[in-house]
Amino acid sequence: MKTTLLHEKDLKPSWHLVDADGRVLGRLATRVATILMGKHKPTYTPNIDTGDFVVVVNAEKVRVTGNKYTDKQYQHFTGYPDGRRVHNFERVLHDTPEEIIRLAVKRMIPRTRLGERMILKLKVYKGADHPHVAQKPVPVAWKN
Repeated sequence: MKTTLLHEKDLKPSWHLVDADGRVLGRLATRVATILMGKHKPTYTPNIDTGDFVVVVNAEKVRVTGNKYTDKQYQHFTGYPDGRRVHNFERVLHDTPEEIIRLAVKRMIPRTRLGERMILKLKVYKGADHPHVAQKPVPVAWKN
């Protein structure tokens, strides 16, 4: 057997559509991260961005298990002294539900320049509508 090495010019990324309605956040993020990295393809190459584009819709309808709805916290720093800001899951879900999915996926992909290119292929939208109809995204099949 010979190992085939891919090149950037040989790649033709496809588009996938993920509906977050009723999906558990961690399981959804794992599936999306796998598609973004290209690990779902037999032509996966670790040093090349072989992943596909992913469109996530209905971000505000994502679920979490346990007490995460009230206990999970997101923090960021403003850059000023005493600039640490902490928000709970419930508030972030109400204000910017796209950020919840984006952060969950971002923390599952490599923290390298390649990972920075991968996260740019993720498109998350609050409602059911998205502007990527022309790309004809294929709905992702779930095992359960």
